[in-house]
Amino acid sequence: GIGKCVAMDLARRNARTILACRSRERGQAAVEEIRAATGNPAVVLRLLDTGSLASVRAFASAVLREEPRLDVLVNNAGVTGLPFAITSEGLEQTFATNYLGPFLLTNLLLG
Repeated sequence: GIGKCVAMDLARRNARTILACRSRERGQAAVEEIRAATGNPAVVLRLLDTGSLASVRAFASAVLREEPRLDVLVNNAGVTGLPFAITSEGLEQTFATNYLGPFLLTNLLLG
């Protein structure tokens, strides 16, 4: 999808590229594909579920702790067509995943 294409382009430009994915298996497959296609070993996977504010906070904390700088943030992930569900944090799942999680992530990563 679009996110993978953006990550591929950033990796081709020799950028350290962090793929933030819900699925370890699919994310690792994307990392390996991007590394092979670009020759850039600085493509890494970090797990993130934007539907969980706890996951967003943990991801942002790790990025701020581990990365010396962050130049670009691409909020690309989203869901559609899910049945109505409430997250463990009491939020509607689609709204949390598509809006609240990315909003919180962006604000936590701002300098």
